[in-house]
Amino acid sequence: MQSRPPSSAIVIGSGIVGAATAYFLARRGIAVRLIDASAPAAEATGAADGAVSVASKRPGPMMAAALKGVALYGELADAGLLAGAFKRRSTFIVAASDEECAVLEAHSAALASAGVRVETLSGTDLRQDFPALSPQAKMAVEVHGEGHAIGYQIVHRLLTASGIVVERDMRVEGFQLEDGGRRIAGITTNRGSLTADVVVIAAGNGSAELLGFSGILTPRKGQLLVTERAPELNAAMRGAIMSGRYLLSKGSQKAGHAPPPRGLGLVIDPLVTGQFLIGGTREDFGKRETNDIDAVSRILTDAVALVPGLAGVRLLRSFAGVRTAVVDGLPLVGRIPGLENGYVATGFEGDGICLGPVTGKSIVQLICGEEPDIDLSSFDPSRFAGQGEAA
Repeated sequence: MQSRPPSSAIVIGSGIVGAATAYFLARRGIAVRLIDASAPAAEATGAADGAVSVASKRPGPMMAAALKGVALYGELADAGLLAGAFKRRSTFIVAASDEECAVLEAHSAALASAGVRVETLSGTDLRQDFPALSPQAKMAVEVHGEGHAIGYQIVHRLLTASGIVVERDMRVEGFQLEDGGRRIAGITTNRGSLTADVVVIAAGNGSAELLGFSGILTPRKGQLLVTERAPELNAAMRGAIMSGRYLLSKGSQKAGHAPPPRGLGLVIDPLVTGQFLIGGTREDFGKRETNDIDAVSRILTDAVALVPGLAGVRLLRSFAGVRTAVVDGLPLVGRIPGLENGYVATGFEGDGICLGPVTGKSIVQLICGEEPDIDLSSFDPSRFAGQGEAA
């Protein structure tokens, strides 16, 4: 670890992870240059479902990190930084078949064993507590203490509070190394060279080329839908609805070691605007900016089957984005192998919104020689040492 905090830093990528890293660096008085090949929140952060959630996690490093992530959102909201931008609510995981009930019962027990507050609803209790649900719903598990945040709003809050202006349309072309290749002396960009004491790569899919990790980091597309305002139906939903099938599409259960080429899950989130955000897919193919009628129709069919009232609500828009996934399902957070002053924080796939602020805080703690808030050992990029090298 660093023996003392650096005086300057370059953060590459202005999504939620990069913005949070820049914010926590600036809070320590460290001079930060935040650069992006495009614009703030232009990629995965701007096309995320906004879940600040542990509901789909199994006990392990991702659940532990997500619990810390949710807690930090609450702290930052109470402190004023994220006031009004973080909506506290529960997540209801709903089972509509005997098979899903069995999976959900096991998953609920796993959540409870990790200290997550859960409550099972079935029969009359389910109908009374959640009348918007279809009679097909056999049981639901309420996961308490969760929340929702719009990624680009969080980025805006972090940048505004820190006074950092993103240097847009600045593409990193490579590193300038010194001390026998052990330190980054500077970075080369399309606008010239920049120097700083430390460099943090938080560039999502753009991180792969910089790290030489093209076989380790992979793009994974997701399609999402937004409805018109339906205040009455929205108010009847006490939290987000997650289909039990979503657990399988995300690979949270042991049914498969990797997501299928297109995983279809269902999450229905009542937004503070009175609208609904409905998702989604997890797919390893397709153009990043496009939706397809097959995915949209299947998502809507499943949504109406679970919440019949949605049949009378119009779809306003659909959108897609590409998240960055890692081949072993865990993000890369820590020091870049072989570089004393190079760090990376990427590969969160669908968990970037939840883990963005706490990851930014933790990577800054690591840089400054402190114990990070989250245990980064399982996310250490050195687990792939020898499979790639910095550009």
